[in-house]
Amino acid sequence: MRLAGHHAIVTGGGTGIGAAIARALAAEGAKLTLVGRRRDKLEAVAGSLGEALIAPADVTDRAAVDACFDLARQTHGPITILVNNAGAVENAPFARATAESWRAMMSVNLDAVFHCSQAAFGDISAAANGRIVTIASTAGLKGYNYSSAYVAAKHGAVGLMRALAVELAGTHATANAVCPGFTETEIITEAVAALQGRTGRSAAEVRARFESFNPQGRLVTPEEVASAVLWLCLPESRSMNGQAIAVAGGEVM
Repeated sequence: MRLAGHHAIVTGGGTGIGAAIARALAAEGAKLTLVGRRRDKLEAVAGSLGEALIAPADVTDRAAVDACFDLARQTHGPITILVNNAGAVENAPFARATAESWRAMMSVNLDAVFHCSQAAFGDISAAANGRIVTIASTAGLKGYNYSSAYVAAKHGAVGLMRALAVELAGTHATANAVCPGFTETEIITEAVAALQGRTGRSAAEVRARFESFNPQGRLVTPEEVASAVLWLCLPESRSMNGQAIAVAGGEVM
């Protein structure tokens, strides 16, 4: 129970990578607060985590973030681990991207990281082993076509973690990013369906396209991403600060 005594908030904790991270942290003794928009998804994950608190909120809304983080503190005490996992992707050629889609991608993938990190910053910077881990993407390390807003937002999220790492360097806290490649999540399921409709290709053909980015010829699993996050949260990882760790099977950045 290497995280006993910790209070971890995981945003987007009801599905996919967020749910896997919540389980990994809870297995090491951390008390969990799960944040997300869909209560039913959060409840399904929390049911297996013992003392997990459900705190539904839209992380793009600062007032909602402040309210749910205050509830989390009242329940589990100061926040010592924050995992910024909530995110979304929209795909379109840059020439057809709209200002509305650009703002939506920035709001959930970058603004929310700012809101949550700032709301927890005081607690984490004062903690004996405080941690901020943001789930970015390989899109935060390189470019992909048809996803300019998402790529820009994820690069911003990585940059924010690097800036916070410098501010936290004089404390006992760290800030890092984990950058998964294409991962077996709802986002991939939705992307496969969307590309099927646009291209007329079969689901297997579209899925194979995503798998081809990984030299291992497969999608990353949420549990593999969770393992990297857990490692960054352990006390012995205190020298890992300001890093952007790719979990991508050797994909060239």
